[in-house]
Amino acid sequence: MAFHGPSSDCHPNCLRAMNAQEDYVGFVFGLADASQRAAMLAVDLISSARVIFKVDREYTAYSAQYLVDNAGPKKETAGQGEWEQGRGVTMNDLVEYLRDIAIPKETDQERPELTVKDCLECAFRDGLPKAEHWGHLGCVSKVPPFASLIPRVPMKGKVLEAEKWGRGGAALLRKQPVGAKLHVFSPEIDLVDEGVGFYDGPAGRGSTYVGLRDVMITGFGRRKGKKFAELRICYKKKSKFIKVSLERVLTSLPRDGEEPQVIEPTGLLVDFIVPRFSKKRRA
Repeated sequence: MAFHGPSSDCHPNCLRAMNAQEDYVGFVFGLADASQRAAMLAVDLISSARVIFKVDREYTAYSAQYLVDNAGPKKETAGQGEWEQGRGVTMNDLVEYLRDIAIPKETDQERPELTVKDCLECAFRDGLPKAEHWGHLGCVSKVPPFASLIPRVPMKGKVLEAEKWGRGGAALLRKQPVGAKLHVFSPEIDLVDEGVGFYDGPAGRGSTYVGLRDVMITGFGRRKGKKFAELRICYKKKSKFIKVSLERVLTSLPRDGEEPQVIEPTGLLVDFIVPRFSKKRRA
């Protein structure tokens, strides 16, 4: 997953936020909030799908931060939509924007938590700028009111979903990488290294349920007669590829120091989703 963090040319507020983290890369990949993780996965699904369906000639990195800023319910105060059609950007507009971002403001803590579906639907609705045309992921600078003038690539297609692997999830993977959610348990997830080991969920009473994490499934197969999915997960301080059991069934979720929560039988992987693009027609 491509990521470009703040550079020395970025706004000082972003650099201060970066320096406040013990490990910025760890912050982005492991401790970033759910909305940022969803946006990161959404743009990766879009970029790979557009190459597979011959919409883009080469892999193109699109802006995850744009989705963080714009996906979900439309806000009346959003930068887009405020700018009058046909109006250009004046020097006074730029001065006012620089004045606004010079004063650090608290981040809106009440914004809704975004899902991968929210992000994909936003991309299909509004288009998506390339990564270099928008702020980096986690940028704290205010979106300018003239952001609607920034070029966006049109996205034509639809979102396809499947709740379970055997009821549509496997079929989606035949054409492109698939987004999904993985039930994560500790310490089991920490014991699986990239290319080594096999994640099979909770192993005993010492397991703790961490929660659901967005993942990208890139393939599936069999190992010693057991079905598995190969996927990439961004967890804690790194992004890694692991193999996950497609046969394990969960009937409860262990809680640290509490009685396990009984749930309906489910696999380790749930909620499969892809952006489906039409193949580009040749002239």
